[in-house]
Amino acid sequence: MERIDTQCCILGGGPAGILLGYLLARAGIETTVLEKHADFLRDFRGDTVHPSTLEVLAELGLLEQFLELPHSKTYELSVQIGTRSLQLADFSHLPTRCKFIAMVPQWHFLDFLSNQARQYQSFSLKMQCETVGLVHEAGRCVGARARGPHGELEVRAALVIGADGRGSCVRDAAGLPLKVYGAPIDVLWFRLSRRAQDPPSSMGRVGAGHFMVMIDRNDYWQCAFVIPKGKFDDVRQRGLQAFREELGQANPILADRVDELGSLDDLKLLTVRVDRLKRWYAPGVLCIGDAAHAMSPIGGVGINLAIQDAVAAANLLSGPLKADAGRVGDKALARVQRRRELPTRLTQWLQLVLQDHVVLPMIEGRTSLPSRRIQLVERFPVLQRVPARAFGLGFRPEHVRV
Repeated sequence: MERIDTQCCILGGGPAGILLGYLLARAGIETTVLEKHADFLRDFRGDTVHPSTLEVLAELGLLEQFLELPHSKTYELSVQIGTRSLQLADFSHLPTRCKFIAMVPQWHFLDFLSNQARQYQSFSLKMQCETVGLVHEAGRCVGARARGPHGELEVRAALVIGADGRGSCVRDAAGLPLKVYGAPIDVLWFRLSRRAQDPPSSMGRVGAGHFMVMIDRNDYWQCAFVIPKGKFDDVRQRGLQAFREELGQANPILADRVDELGSLDDLKLLTVRVDRLKRWYAPGVLCIGDAAHAMSPIGGVGINLAIQDAVAAANLLSGPLKADAGRVGDKALARVQRRRELPTRLTQWLQLVLQDHVVLPMIEGRTSLPSRRIQLVERFPVLQRVPARAFGLGFRPEHVRV
């Protein structure tokens, strides 16, 4: 078995893992990131890079290079309800350099971050290395075991970070208690071509008991079609043509291209989960991002919560990692949870309120009108700054201190 010794081992090469690896390596801390896939090229991952994340990139001096990547800009969030258009959030008043959401395919984002991180000798990214367990000694996590392209691998580290997503094996291996809040919806992802006469930006669409979101990917739409929890089997039983007709009713501008869906295999199911670890850490190991708190897709904030976790972890843990390369105490890990738990709780609460009282009644056909609170936002445009700040900036935006 190959063995690697490092200061920090990060399990998972998503936005949280790659950015934390970059920040620690930038601070001179030897860091190894293990990612189970051969590349980052997987469709239907989150593509929304919010103003809070763009601000972090600006603080790192990377913003101009990042904006050279193919992207589109969303300056407000709106929803089309029948023939009525409602603007729900206006980012133009945020106290940030970029007052928009950048729509960037996540594989471009991760390639960009990992290439920046590779400029530091203290950073190592090992692809095709799937975590199979943690290494414990005397009741403390001291590393991880992985299965790589050349056989078994063991990484020994002063600190192990679980950034391996909502199905995290790290939190299971560490025995961290999880509280599940549930979600009444699931999402079907698919793509349809984008045409010149289509709306100019990403948008939501509500109508006839349907709720869907269209994300502008320049030459095509990445579409999210919301269904009640566990109803994908019903979609399959009704068949492809029935879904095409339902899609055309939900959004008439797509009716002339629903035949681009060649089979039900073109629909990718996202099982929506909202959960949070009661304790994010155990001796020698800490979970961040979706591994610590799975978010609803509402608002597209999952990536940005993960990024904020990574920045906070780098700010709070780089000192202990430098001061004592052999051990990072539980008190230091607890500080990360204390820093990030409140904004996570508030964001999840807001998502659950929107799921239960806005989205679910609409897709179940119980109402075709937005709630009174949303109508207030329409009536008093200044209120659009509230959701813009909650989703675009977050309840506790982090700044790079390392």
